[in-house]
Amino acid sequence: MKPLVLLLSLGLGLSAQAAPMRWTDIRDGSLYLQADRPDTLTIQWVPAWQADANEEHLYLLDGNGNLKGDRLIAASESRGKQSWPLAPGAASYRLEIPGYSFRRYTVEHDERTVALFAPAKVHFSAETRGGDELYFKVAPGEHAVLAGKFHGGVSALLAQRVGDNKQVTLALKPYRAYWQFDQLELPVTQDEQVWRLRLQGSGKVAFWLDGTANLFAQNPQQLKPLREDAGQTRLTLHKETLGPTPNLGIYLPYVLPPQSSFAALDALKPQAGSYYSFVDVTAQNPHHEDAFRQLYQNRFGITQDITLLAGSQRQADLRADTTSNAGLDAWLTATRALGGGGTHYIAFADEPNLNYSSYANYQAIFNSMARQVRSDPANAKAGIRIAMPASSRFVNGPFTDDAADKRGIDWARRLLAESGEQIDALAWHEWMVRDLLATRVYRDSVRRAAELVGLDAKGRPRKALLLDQTNLSSGSSLSPYDQETHFASLWWASVVINSAQDGLLDMLNWFQAADEPNYPKGMVRVLGGDRFELKPVGLAQQFIRQHWLKNVMRLDNDAFEVDVLAMATEHQRSLLGVNKGARLQRVDLAGATCPLTKGALVYFGADSRSREGKFNCQDGRVSFDLPGQTLFALSWSAS
Repeated sequence: MKPLVLLLSLGLGLSAQAAPMRWTDIRDGSLYLQADRPDTLTIQWVPAWQADANEEHLYLLDGNGNLKGDRLIAASESRGKQSWPLAPGAASYRLEIPGYSFRRYTVEHDERTVALFAPAKVHFSAETRGGDELYFKVAPGEHAVLAGKFHGGVSALLAQRVGDNKQVTLALKPYRAYWQFDQLELPVTQDEQVWRLRLQGSGKVAFWLDGTANLFAQNPQQLKPLREDAGQTRLTLHKETLGPTPNLGIYLPYVLPPQSSFAALDALKPQAGSYYSFVDVTAQNPHHEDAFRQLYQNRFGITQDITLLAGSQRQADLRADTTSNAGLDAWLTATRALGGGGTHYIAFADEPNLNYSSYANYQAIFNSMARQVRSDPANAKAGIRIAMPASSRFVNGPFTDDAADKRGIDWARRLLAESGEQIDALAWHEWMVRDLLATRVYRDSVRRAAELVGLDAKGRPRKALLLDQTNLSSGSSLSPYDQETHFASLWWASVVINSAQDGLLDMLNWFQAADEPNYPKGMVRVLGGDRFELKPVGLAQQFIRQHWLKNVMRLDNDAFEVDVLAMATEHQRSLLGVNKGARLQRVDLAGATCPLTKGALVYFGADSRSREGKFNCQDGRVSFDLPGQTLFALSWSAS
């Protein structure tokens, strides 16, 4: 066996000099750091893939969850360095490297600073260079499970119990579905167990623990309990109204849904819908889509929608040929037949910056189809509006080679300059923002979209802003830890709050309504036999809609782990919030009037159920305790 110091000299291990301690090639995860003397945390990065097309953030939180550092890495910074001081204390700092990341990060700190790494689950969290070792601990009586996924790199996890050298091996095998992985139950004992984990192979690696703390150290002496002290969230509510809240919706299936699914859709209460229209289908049968589009409008009251033109199987690279023109004409005719109720956006391509070889090819079909829509004034009278570009991501590039030339914001800027009078709305899709602490980038993308289209005299965007498809992951690169658990509830609540925060967005749609065999990323689970049930994220959507009001009010919030949106409808007031962290937060709200008329506080926790909470209101300040990883709604009447 190699000397331990050499085993630890690569990848996630210690440097050969053992000072400072070094973690290399991290792509996705949290590093908890507890210093017993002043230390300096240094992060360096190099490009991994398409770094020049993607901005990124690094976040540093202190032991109370306060944001101590936010490093925006510009797309032009493929390589760089950031340092932050660490003060000694009993509670741990948290360095967050949000995935999916396009850079490889190396982190250095003093060897005496206790460091615990929490890797992502299913998604790869690092790249290793062979022979890396880490340690983890299992408490007495815990039913721990070691898990991993093959990403083309590390092929096995070898675990050896330090006390008696018992060994287990978990082979990592390739699977057809991204969400499939390997796992191994570890022995359950009445004594504490310390295990040494060796990563076999090199390249991308995904490894994690269930049933115990998902924390790994570079030496067993650092396997100490993680301490995160309670946080403080200070809110100030103002009387100013910023704008309307967006319509919250979902992507709706290209079929007439069975009546047994109506209860689930009613519970979600979608205000908006996303559709595809398959031009090769409607060119042959112009009335193919009539039944389900009429049902969604007339039965479910969805009067704001967007349709993306495509071919069967979601073929996205259409051409301005007879089939596409006939399909568009069929859609226009069917939309006019809906009776003129609502607003119906049409986008002539699905994620053209991902699916078209060049901007010029997309521009050609846009110009051709825009002329076709504008040629009949009856289309505008029926509420038909033109949206573009429905890009894959907006500020950052799509997941493809040469992404720096295909950023959605750049294609939108060019088309607005060339054909602005033809455009009614700016639409885009957002994917792969998987980290709860990174969801504030949704607010930034909405602001930058508003800046791009400009504001009118009333402060409203000159073109409607539509974030018409979003999910944690694109395509089928899905993790059940993301899609099937309370994590999705926290993520969706945070995305809703951040996207709506400035009153600029018109539409926000989750993709998609119900699970499909190859895309289990819906709000609704299909049980078979025409039976359906809401998944945790669907239950969270139900909670959000129960407390959703019409207008956004200005709210100051000094917290980083807690997102809050203030809303109003006439005399009704509502604060919708989410504590994304594990720690308790003590919330203090200024700007209300005590006592709160018809005041009520409701929590929505990990069991996906609502329960009543207690609050105090004194001298114009409302205070309450907010448990970790919990949604809340505080409502009252201002009359």
